[in-house]
Amino acid sequence: MISEDFTRVWTKLSREWKINLEQTLAPLTEGQLNVLELLLESQPMKPSDLIQYLSTTPAAITTLLDRMERGGLIARTRDENDRRIVWISVTEKGLSEAERGRGIRNGMIEHSLDRISAHNQQLLVYLLGKVANS
Repeated sequence: MISEDFTRVWTKLSREWKINLEQTLAPLTEGQLNVLELLLESQPMKPSDLIQYLSTTPAAITTLLDRMERGGLIARTRDENDRRIVWISVTEKGLSEAERGRGIRNGMIEHSLDRISAHNQQLLVYLLGKVANS
């Protein structure tokens, strides 16, 4: 059955990429890279703004941001008009790590895609886009 074949291949690919990415990114994590990329698109952001993108709990986001702040990747600042609001922005170190992480991830994906022709790469992206309904 095609759905079982797809599940098997997708699961294997996802697992291998995740393991390889986590090992190569260290000490940065994939989750931290995702946050840095979100912030670089539209910083500053409030921690609550991240919930819709990361599909996790507010407590988990707080823990992740705490680690990132300790690691010098992000800075938290209080809103000047409403001290209850905290804004998150990327530090210089965070920017550097985001660039490094993007390079690692892109290289890993390019290495995988190099196994098939340029035409099939385009076809794969097109078909996955259809499957993802985007």
